[in-house]
Amino acid sequence: MVSMPLQLPLVAAVFVAALKDRADLVAENVALRHQLSCLKHRKKRPKLRPLDRALWVVLARSWSRWNELLVMVKPATVVAWHKKGFRLFWRWKSRKRGPGRPRVHKDVRKLIVEMAVANVGWGAPRIHGELLKLGIEISEISVSRYMPKRAAPPGSQQRWRTFLHNHMHEALDIDFAVVPTITFEVIYVFFVLSLDRRRILHFNVTKHPTAQWTAQQVVEACPYEPPGRFLFRDNDKIYGAYFRKRVDGLGLTQVKTAFRSPWQNGFAERWIGGLRRDCLDHVIAVSENQLRCVVRRYVDYFHEDRTHLGLGKDTPVPRAVEPPEMGEIVAFPRVGGLHHRYSRDARRAA
Repeated sequence: MVSMPLQLPLVAAVFVAALKDRADLVAENVALRHQLSCLKHRKKRPKLRPLDRALWVVLARSWSRWNELLVMVKPATVVAWHKKGFRLFWRWKSRKRGPGRPRVHKDVRKLIVEMAVANVGWGAPRIHGELLKLGIEISEISVSRYMPKRAAPPGSQQRWRTFLHNHMHEALDIDFAVVPTITFEVIYVFFVLSLDRRRILHFNVTKHPTAQWTAQQVVEACPYEPPGRFLFRDNDKIYGAYFRKRVDGLGLTQVKTAFRSPWQNGFAERWIGGLRRDCLDHVIAVSENQLRCVVRRYVDYFHEDRTHLGLGKDTPVPRAVEPPEMGEIVAFPRVGGLHHRYSRDARRAA
């Protein structure tokens, strides 16, 4: 008979087990037996049932050494099972047990509508008070929910869109567009935009903008009388004391946008974006004169040919509708062939 060598780890395990209390031994026995029963499956990866997961969740909450003997799965998996069980428990506890808040009777709803229609200016608080006097128990929130939708009287409230529309003819926008050149220099395109019909009143280009040069451009955009009262601009340092004094002499009220808030000068930013997408992204600037000619062509196209969403699909310079009786549609190139003008009148589009 061959004697088996005595293994030191086994002796140590037996000695440690003798020192444990009964509850710890029972929990350890349950954990090991459960894992052995799960590993008896023929499949390579044992399939755990919901009851198996529940057992390990209970052991994790009641036994501190549960993760030392876990070999089937990772301890993080047991934690995930516990979180899933927590969600399922509270979903079950928060289930809908009844029909909910009782529905307002149809006769009461009809009465609310009749009161709102027959009495001018009656809101939910007034109708709610009348219903309480009639012995109808209902909350004011429920009354407001069944109030009919009524249009506000003309002029009773003015929306921001209406406010801005009423002051479009008095507002001007100024800004710079930066254009890189073929020699990696920078050319600045300054423009004055009228918000009334999105018209470019004046533009110019330079490599070295100064406060004096910028103020002179605004003066050239308003040669006789300012076409507006308000001038919207950002907080660029070029708009210094000299610029402010010169523009104030024109009778324009300068409105500065907040720092790092280009959206507050949205009309100018949109025009710069259109200039880039429609023109400058397809052209390499060589010199100031060449860029000035390119921008001038685009401005002409922008005024006379390009339709604008904010103008009801019209152009800044109003463009007449050409009915089919005028003839065939003819395409005419614009901005060096980047865009085209489609017209039935060859003389008008040429």
